[in-house]
Amino acid sequence: ADIRPVVDAASLRAAWPVVSQLRPHLDEAAFIARALRQQAEGWQATVLYQDGVARAFAGWRVQEMLAHGRFLYVDDLVTDTRVRSAGHGKALLDWLKDRARQLGCASLQLDSGTQRIDAHAFYLRERLRIVSFHFKADLDA
Repeated sequence: ADIRPVVDAASLRAAWPVVSQLRPHLDEAAFIARALRQQAEGWQATVLYQDGVARAFAGWRVQEMLAHGRFLYVDDLVTDTRVRSAGHGKALLDWLKDRARQLGCASLQLDSGTQRIDAHAFYLRERLRIVSFHFKADLDA
């Protein structure tokens, strides 16, 4: 496997078939536009390629909070459903943990939708622990 950073719209486009499996509410153009805006704010993305084909994707950022110190937050983590259980998700998660250490982070954190039971099993196997509830209020424009 080859793990590389996303550096431009072309590499975002190459990752879209995988990202679309996690973010079906977006189309390719909306994904690329949002990703480029987020990159300007410090968001980064990394793709795992197998034989030149994107097989796993992570969108992430480094943050600091009073409650957690400096940490790497994973916005998006997805493996191509056609090649699940091939070790791509674990390889990318391990890469993210190593990157977090290199960047001086005390932890890696992520949120996962309550319906994503298979993802939760994976995270628990990889020694991530459930440490809080995430609350949300939609705001009227």
